[in-house]
Amino acid sequence: MKVKFLQLAVFAVCSLSLITLGQTVGQGNANSSLSGQAQVFMQLQDMQNQINQLRGTVEEQQLLIKQLQKESLDRYQELDKRLSNTSTQTPVNNTASGGTNNAIDANASLTPPAGTTKATTPADPEQEKLYYDASFSLIQKKDYPKAEQAFTAFLNKFPNSQYAGNAQYWLAEVNLAQDKQQEASINFNKVIQQYPNHNKVPDAMYKLATVQNQLGNKAKAKELLTQLTTKYPSSSAATLAKRMLQTLK
Repeated sequence: MKVKFLQLAVFAVCSLSLITLGQTVGQGNANSSLSGQAQVFMQLQDMQNQINQLRGTVEEQQLLIKQLQKESLDRYQELDKRLSNTSTQTPVNNTASGGTNNAIDANASLTPPAGTTKATTPADPEQEKLYYDASFSLIQKKDYPKAEQAFTAFLNKFPNSQYAGNAQYWLAEVNLAQDKQQEASINFNKVIQQYPNHNKVPDAMYKLATVQNQLGNKAKAKELLTQLTTKYPSSSAATLAKRMLQTLK
């Protein structure tokens, strides 16, 4: 009887131990699950904070770009006004008849008398770059009429500038963007003729060929494309020219 009672007691203790152990394991699993969820939540919160920071950085960059564009346009307008004022100033020149002042014609630099060379603004690389950048920013804004005026003014003021070749090319592109094929044809041709060593010549030849084709001058277009592939075989424009030649056969 005592032995059987002892067996029952051992069985009860073991059962109680197993129940306690199960409860402990269950609590451990629950705690582990809660801990994992907390970690995921913290990671998500951290990612959200990073996204918010990036969004703020993007907004700051967008604001900065707008400010730079406005400053660039302001510099262009101020520079254009200053250059215009310079061209209309009245120098003191004593004449043989009585020492009166000779006023400079505001259009003298744009329409020089026959047999004379066009008056140009003295070289100032910094000023030229500001003027060129301001003109190019108008293309980026897709304000093509103003860009056309700006590049035309640039070429009149700085015909010998290191940026003149680029300005001539982009003037032609602006003409083309406004469906002015005739003007574009003239200005692309000026790039080729007036700046023969410029890196924009291959592109100008290709664009001139496309314009000539649009105007119905297929033979001239093929001639330009053939010259381009022969003279500048390694240029990206030559690759495009070869493809276009295949379509014109």
